[in-house]
Amino acid sequence: MPVWLARRLPLLALLRGGYPRQLLRGDVVAGLTTAVMLIPQAMAYASLAGMPPITGLYASVVPIAVYALLGTSGVLAFGPVAIVALLTASAVGPLAGGDPTTYVVLAGALALMVGAIQLLLGVLRLGVVVDLLSHSVISGFTSAAALVIAASQLRALTGIEAEGGETLVAELTGILGSVGQLHPLTLTVGLGSVLGLVLLKRFMPRFPAPLAVVGAVTLLAYLVGLDNADVELLGQVPSGLPGPSLPAVGVAELQSLLVPAVTIALLSYMEGISVAKAIAAKTRDRVDSSQELIASGAANLASGLFQAFPVAGGFSRTAVNFQAGARTPLASLITAGTVALSALLLTPLFTYMPRAVLAAIVIVAVAGLVDIAGARRAWRRDRWDFAMLVVTFAATVGLGVEIGIAVGVGASLLLLIARIARPHIAELGYAPSIGEHRNVKRYDTLTDPRALVVRVDAALLFAAAPTIMRHLEHLAEQRDERLEVMVLDASAISDIDGDGVHVLEELERGLAARDVTLHLATVHGPVRDALDRAGLWERLLREGRIHESLHRALVALGLPLDRPEVVSVGDEGTRALRDPAGQTTRPPLVSYRTTRE
Repeated sequence: MPVWLARRLPLLALLRGGYPRQLLRGDVVAGLTTAVMLIPQAMAYASLAGMPPITGLYASVVPIAVYALLGTSGVLAFGPVAIVALLTASAVGPLAGGDPTTYVVLAGALALMVGAIQLLLGVLRLGVVVDLLSHSVISGFTSAAALVIAASQLRALTGIEAEGGETLVAELTGILGSVGQLHPLTLTVGLGSVLGLVLLKRFMPRFPAPLAVVGAVTLLAYLVGLDNADVELLGQVPSGLPGPSLPAVGVAELQSLLVPAVTIALLSYMEGISVAKAIAAKTRDRVDSSQELIASGAANLASGLFQAFPVAGGFSRTAVNFQAGARTPLASLITAGTVALSALLLTPLFTYMPRAVLAAIVIVAVAGLVDIAGARRAWRRDRWDFAMLVVTFAATVGLGVEIGIAVGVGASLLLLIARIARPHIAELGYAPSIGEHRNVKRYDTLTDPRALVVRVDAALLFAAAPTIMRHLEHLAEQRDERLEVMVLDASAISDIDGDGVHVLEELERGLAARDVTLHLATVHGPVRDALDRAGLWERLLREGRIHESLHRALVALGLPLDRPEVVSVGDEGTRALRDPAGQTTRPPLVSYRTTRE
C-alpha cells in the first residue's frame, strides 16, 4: 500500500499489516460497552438538538464507521455530543419555524457544512486555525454551555410546558413563570433517573448506568402504564436506517447556517482532538491533527447525508472506550454495528421510554463539564486568562451560545494584539553567557556610563515596533551625555518584518544624532536575512557592529568584565561558577529592570 494511502486510510493500513490478535478481546468488549452507553445517550442528545430521538442512532452508525476508517486514534469514540447538540439547536431552531421536517433538513445541511469546512481545513493542513480558541475561552464556554444545556432539560424533567429561551436567564425565567404546570409524576421519574445515574456512576463506575436506568424506567413505565398518567413518552419510534440523500435547502438558509457551521466545525474538532491526544499520551500512539480534521469532516458529511446532525469525539465515551480495552478502530466498528442492529430490531422497546429519563441522562452527563478547577488554575496562573474565561462565561450565559463563543474569540484576539503591542524590554545589569571552550562568564554590574545594554523579548513586528522604538529611545534619553554605545541583545528576537527593520534604521539614525553607536548581538537567521535584504546587515558587519554573542560584544567594546574562576562541567551537564568564598553555584539569572507601556 502506498505511503500516502496508508496515511489517509489508517484502518486499512492496520489490517493490511496484520491485526494484533491479542487486542481483539479488548476491542470487542470496548465496542459493545461503548454501544450500550451510546444508545440512550445518542437519543438524549438528539432530543437536546431538537431532533427526533431516532436520529441520534442514525448519527451513531455510518459517521462512526467513517471515522474508524479515516481517524488516527484507535480509542476516540465518535458520535453525538452535548455541546454540539446544543449549538445545533441554537442554529437550526430559529430557521425551522417549528416545522419538524424542515428542522431535520436544516440539521442535515448544517452537518454537511461542518464536514465540508473540516475537510477543507484538513486537506489544506490548517489545523492551526483552532488555536483561535484558547483554553480559557473553551473552559468558560463549556462551563456556561453546560448550565444552558441543563436548564434546557428542566422542562422535560418536570413536565412544565414553557417556551424555551436561547439564554440561561430566558430559560429559567420561562420555567419559573410556569412552575404551576409542574407535573409531580414526571418530576418523580426525572429525579429518580438522576439519582439512579449518580449512584451507579459513584459506586459502579464501570457499569453501563444510562442503559440500566433507561431500561428500568422504561419497563416500569410499561408495567405501571405511565402513558395513561400524562407522562410524556417517546411513542412510536421508526425502525431501520435511512438511505443517503442530500438535504434540499436554499441559498438563504445556507448563508444563515455558515457562521454556526464554522463555530461547530472548530469546537467539535477541538473537543475530539483534545481527548484523542490525551489518550494517545497514555497509549503512545501518534495522532495526526490534519488527518483527524479529514476524518471528522468525512464523519460529519456522512451524518448529514444520513438525516442526522453534526457529531464529534466525546470525552466521557472515549474514557469508557479506553478503560474497557479499546486500542484500535475495530472497537468503533463494533460500536457502529451494535447501534445499527438496535435501530433495526430494538426500536419497539423505546415506545414507553419517558422523555424525562433522556433529560436526566443529559443533565448528569453535562454536570462534569462545569470546569471549576480550570477557572481556579486560570486565576492562579494568569489573571488575563481568567478574565477571558469570565467574559466568555458571562457572554454565553447572558447572550446565548453562539454570541458567547464569538465574544470569547474576539476578546482573546484583542488580548493577543494588546500583548504583542506591549513588549517586554530588559535593561541588563549583568548577564551569564557561555563563552568558548564551554567556559562560563558572568558580567559584573555594568555601571559604566558609556554603555547601555538592552534586550528585546519580542518579535520586531508591526504591532510592537513603534512601542519598542519609544522604549529604546526613552532608555537612551535617561542616560547623560557620556553615553557612547547601545548594545541590543537580539537573542530573544525571533522574527522581524518591514516595520521592525524601519524601527532599527530609525533607532540607529536617532542614536547617531546623539553620537551614540548601535551594536547588535546574537542575531538569529530570520532577522539577519531581513536586515540583509534591507542593506543594513552588510554595512553594520563592515563597521564591526555585529557580534556573535553578547559576551563578544562587550569584550570588543572594552567594557569591564569580572572573570571568576572556571569550574568544570558537572555530571549533569550544568555549568557552575565559584564565588570568592569558594562556594560553587549556578550562574545567576539576568538582573534587569523592565519597561512596559
